[in-house]
Amino acid sequence: MQRFYTPFQNISGDKITLSDINQLHHMQNVLRLKVKDEVMIFDDKTNEYKAEIEKLSSQNVILKIKERKKNIIDKKIRIAVACALPKKSKIEDIIDKLTQLGVDKIIPLETERVIVKLDDKKKKMRLARWQKIAQNASLQSHRNSFPIIEPLMDIKELLSSSEYFDLKLIPTLLGKRGSLKEILSNFKYKNILILIGPEGDFTAQELILAKKAGCIPVSLGELVLRVDTAAIAVSSFIRLNENN
Repeated sequence: MQRFYTPFQNISGDKITLSDINQLHHMQNVLRLKVKDEVMIFDDKTNEYKAEIEKLSSQNVILKIKERKKNIIDKKIRIAVACALPKKSKIEDIIDKLTQLGVDKIIPLETERVIVKLDDKKKKMRLARWQKIAQNASLQSHRNSFPIIEPLMDIKELLSSSEYFDLKLIPTLLGKRGSLKEILSNFKYKNILILIGPEGDFTAQELILAKKAGCIPVSLGELVLRVDTAAIAVSSFIRLNENN
């Protein structure tokens, strides 16, 4: 059954209103849905609804709720990925893949070696686009909640406010590094922060600051991975081993 999203404020009684122009186009022009067709709707309060289409127009779609369900999200591990803006591979693709992998928070990161520079206007525009990509990826992967997409953040700002996390990992090619498998198998963590560096890795000074903030340097093996590959590889490893 097709799934769509609407904010909780668009639900009143047994009626749901969809007004997102992209979703309206998909419903009416791509899927060719009609009155009395049934779909699944979820909101930003982790509620899910089985609903029947009552009215379609170019401005909105009105649906009648037939069933309600409250989804209880009880993850053993919550993952945040702070990923440096890549030069070649797109941050949009990284956000899409990390959303599908169930990452809870994604933080686009500025580091010393990041080449892509954004002014304030572009930062706001990109954030809106990143959040939309996360929404679409959540729908596609049947997530019942969206990941938080933070505004572009400087690495020093991130490290200074990282005390919430009880495990902080920083994959790097520099210095002494631990085994990701061993670190995760020896302890049980609830909130994990992963820092992914840019092309050329973190600088030595950034690594010193990260270690002072409690980050543990880890190795991802002998091969040098691109930014997008590293972000997906670490997140996948943690998620796939979460219940072991």
